[in-house]
Amino acid sequence: MSNESIIQIFEGINVRIVWNEEEQEYYFSIADIVQVLTETVNPRDYIKKMLKRDPELKSRWGTICPPTRMKATDGKYYQTQAATLEGVFRVIQSIPSKKAEPLKQWLAEIGKQRIDQMFDPEQTFQMAVEDYRRQGYSDKWIENRMKSIRTRNELTNEWKRSGVTEQKDYAMLTNILTKAWSGMTTGQYKTYKGLTKENLRDNMTTLELALNTLAEAATTEISRHRNPKTMTENKQVAQSGGNAAKLARKDIEKQIGQSIISPEKASDYLLPAEDAEVKEIEE
Repeated sequence: MSNESIIQIFEGINVRIVWNEEEQEYYFSIADIVQVLTETVNPRDYIKKMLKRDPELKSRWGTICPPTRMKATDGKYYQTQAATLEGVFRVIQSIPSKKAEPLKQWLAEIGKQRIDQMFDPEQTFQMAVEDYRRQGYSDKWIENRMKSIRTRNELTNEWKRSGVTEQKDYAMLTNILTKAWSGMTTGQYKTYKGLTKENLRDNMTTLELALNTLAEAATTEISRHRNPKTMTENKQVAQSGGNAAKLARKDIEKQIGQSIISPEKASDYLLPAEDAEVKEIEE
């Protein structure tokens, strides 16, 4: 479910959106937004001209519109300039367009959907549960996955409180935490499982998921006690949280005589989609 890509259509134009699970934010393709507002066939050129007109926006461009992995029309994924709702509204200010107000209302509605989910998180969790069931995950695995999502949300909120704002910093802290307990960074772990674009957590076994959740929960609690103020301090906290889960991992491995880290991925243990649907009907 992390970094989930979706496409919304505004007046016949596709707008690419990515949900960033680590930051709990939607990121919108700026090129698509510019195309909606200007109907230009070359959004890149328009953006260059826009930045010349707006020095203040240009000075903050890298922060407002960080590179975000999105799917292009050729079916491949590329790093694309994207912004949160707040960033998109700032970009809209620099583009004179009669479509500005309708687009703002459309974006606000998307934001409202997310706000509704925040006030009633069960909406989000129930949708996720149904999606996982359709894919063939067991109820026990789904229960653990829902716990891990809640734990992850608590951790990202704690990182925000500690001053973490950049997408790359969330990824860096996650890598430190993951490597501390598993011995591999997120990228190395995905490679070990033979994954490419898939979500690592969605491909963890029940025990791997439990240890990852322990690492994130420990990091949150340690952060609340240490109250880190800098990125260096946050890195140290992430290392400590990961180490706590590493101790649990080593103890279990000693007792079972084998590694908990598994090359298994979802496709190795899930029912085929059609079989999962049949099982759900029978039950």
